[in-house]
This record gives sequence, C-alpha cells and structure tokens, in this order.
Amino acid sequence: MSNGSYDRSVYVSPTVAAPPDLDPYTPGRGSLAFSVSRYDLTLDYRLASNRLSGRAIITGKARTPLAAISLDLSGLRASKVQLDSMRVQRFLQRGDRLIITPEEHIAPGAEFRLDIRYEGNPRPVESLWGDIGWEELTDGVLVAGQPTGASSWFPCNDHPSSKSAYTFRVTTDAGYRVVCNGKLVSRIVKSSREMWVYEQPEPMAAYLATVQIGRYQLLNLHPSAGASGRKPWSEQEPDDDVVPQFAAVPANLAQRAAAGLARQSEMMDTFVTCFGPYPFQSGYTVVVADDFLEIPLEAQSLSILGRNHLSTEWNSQRLIAHELAHQWFGNSVTLALWRDIWLHEGFACYAEWIWSEASGSLTAAERATEAWRALSAEPQDLLTGDPGPEEMFDDRVYKRGALALHSLRRVCGDSRFFGLLQAWTARFRYGSVTTEDFVELAGSSCRDTDVDPKALLERWLYRTALPDL
Repeated sequence: MSNGSYDRSVYVSPTVAAPPDLDPYTPGRGSLAFSVSRYDLTLDYRLASNRLSGRAIITGKARTPLAAISLDLSGLRASKVQLDSMRVQRFLQRGDRLIITPEEHIAPGAEFRLDIRYEGNPRPVESLWGDIGWEELTDGVLVAGQPTGASSWFPCNDHPSSKSAYTFRVTTDAGYRVVCNGKLVSRIVKSSREMWVYEQPEPMAAYLATVQIGRYQLLNLHPSAGASGRKPWSEQEPDDDVVPQFAAVPANLAQRAAAGLARQSEMMDTFVTCFGPYPFQSGYTVVVADDFLEIPLEAQSLSILGRNHLSTEWNSQRLIAHELAHQWFGNSVTLALWRDIWLHEGFACYAEWIWSEASGSLTAAERATEAWRALSAEPQDLLTGDPGPEEMFDDRVYKRGALALHSLRRVCGDSRFFGLLQAWTARFRYGSVTTEDFVELAGSSCRDTDVDPKALLERWLYRTALPDL
C-alpha cells in the first residue's frame, strides 16, 4: 500500500490485550488455532443491487484442539454451514465473527473441510485505517483488503501469517471484466451473465485476495506486444524469460495507461535483477479504475491504480514502482505480524529509489538524503520496527525503513546488499517472516564489515531518535 491519510474517527481502540493467538495490532481478527490451505470461492454478484451470493469451501487443519472454528465475516449473513468430517452442532454470527461449533472437538493436526453459503450487500469494513474491503465504484467494484478487509466479501482466517491457495469463480453482468489474483483459466458466457474463473496456486494471505470488476479491456504491456498491445491471456504464447504484464483499463483511459505504464517493463527488469525472479507464474496485472483513488493498492499478482495515477511525473512513477515491488516484499514474502510492516513498506519505498537511480533520475543516495532531511524535521517518537497500529501506515515508517536499507547497503556494499535481498526473497518465498529473520540474515550476509549490521538495524528500527545518515 502506498502511504495516504486515513480517517481514524470511526475506530475505538480496544482496551484489553489481544488473546495470544491474535495479532495485537488487529485484535478480533484471524486466528493461529488453525491454518487454511485452500479457499474455493464461488461468487454471484449483481452490480445494480450490490447483491452478493457466495459459497466458500475452506480446507483447513487444526493446530490446537478446536472446540469451535472462528472465521472473520463482516456484514454478510451465513445461511448454511456444513463440515465434512462431522455434524455442525450450531453456527452463529457475533459481530464480525462466524463461530462454527462441531459436535466433537477437532484434534490437533486433523484436517477439515467447511462448506459455507452466505449472502448480502457487501460494504467496506470500518477500521482504524478507514473503510477497507469491498467498495462500489462509479461503474464496478474494487476490493482492497489491507489489513482487515477480506471479511467484507468472504469468510476467512484474516491473519497475515495464514497463507493459502485460492480458486475464484465470479459470475457477474455481461460486458464487465472480472480480474482476480492468479491466472484466468476460463470464461463462460451465459446469456446476460458471465463467469470468470481464476486460479492462484501460490500461497496468499487473505488480505491480499481481491476481485476487481469494471468495463475493462486488457492491454499487453510488454514491449513485444506491438502498438495495439491487445492480446488476451488465452492468446499469449508462454515465454520463460518474460514476465507477462497486462493492464485492465477502461477504453477511454487506454492511451493514458499505455503512456503512464510505458516504463513498467523496465521496472520489472530492474527489480528482477536486484531482488531475484518475479515470484508469481501468472504474471502481473495493473487494474486502472475509472475513478479517482487516494492511493494505489497492491494485491498478490496485481495492483490497483486510479485514473489520477497515470502521469509520467515522478510522483506517479514512484507509486507504480512501489506497488510492483510489493510482489516480492509483502506478497511473496509476507509479515507474520503487522508490527513488522516496515518489511513491506520500507522495502517497497527503497525500491522507488532503486528505480529512480536506474531510470536516470536522482540516485538512491540523493533520494535518501532528501528523505532524511524531511524526517529530521518530523517528530522523533516512532519505532519503525514496532510503530503501533495507529501509526503503522505513517510515512515515517516507509521512509525510515528505506533509510535503514540504504544504510545497510552503504555498510555492506552493493554486491553483498543485493545478494542479501535475493537471499531474503529466495529463502522465504511464499512464507511468513519477522524483523528478527531479516536482522539475522543481514548479520550473516554482511558480517565482515566495519559496522555490525545488527547494531545498525537496531538503531534504525528500535530507537526513536533519527540516526545519522
């Protein structure tokens, strides 16, 4: 997510500590008592009435003895719940939770399969960070779930460390394109309705799951696509050396999108060189909504821009680079707890500076100096490595995180620094991580230096005072 402002008036912070199986930044969301290996989601959505009918088949495994399975579901009503291995004694909804009680406890290590029917009029979830989740556009739908909006459209374990494979089957009005995570595997036309089926095989946190619906045409953004740039996925010849890149855009924005995203393939090449192979087989899609959006948003294998983000000026180009970088830092390698948000946003911010240098604009050192000067005038009261839920999307987390990486690069040298980033994305690909994991890897990768990498990172992450650049 790119940094923006949020309305905090809608949220009252809890006064009690979160249970040990919850993330203290998002109490009441997600659980570590069980994991989910797959979501199979079948959705029927009618745009005119904003009516959603859904079926979620959830394959999970108990980590502790389960007297009940507690899922996140906000604003939608579950009408039928079945459990494959035993009878469901009862299910009820309490606040934003769907609590399912089986007739017997589920033993640790036992797998289970839930089949849930649900329906309603989806709407964003009110949170500390504003309204998030399912959102109606002027003509379509946008879903942006970070950090707790996934429950606005399907029952889920909305804990960032719970990563799963997905199948999406979305039926909606004809004339609209549906874009979800992963690869489009089929499109079925049924009179005035169309079903779009996507497969997302690489594990994904629930907050990164998305549905985008609009009157979109698909543009091929790779330079070899030619002037028209209009090859659908089904016509795209596989090429192991090329990351497929597309833009789903309204027809009236096609030319602006082609111009605004003209250098994205160069960004991709730069980041593959610096960070390692692009992590998702389906490629990368940018969805451009025909609406003004305050900030761009990332989801796994795709990003969402507003019509106002298509400029060739630096502020738009850095955001395009920022969301692309999240495919490595945030989507493939995902934080285990929200306190470590700098592992997403600090890295994506530093990717902006890497692209600035590669594109012939300011060097990363010059961008770092600019950021340090701006931060030096800001309050020094934030811990980058544990900023608290109210401040986890504060711009200082982004910039101080990026400066921590730049300082590490200066200490280690380019060869070892970029070797560290590639080792990070390779070792923890599709996994969940903590700051401690990165500090440990940095310490072993850059141990033969005049400055201890662990001590350097500790100063940037766990002290409020701004270190010298």
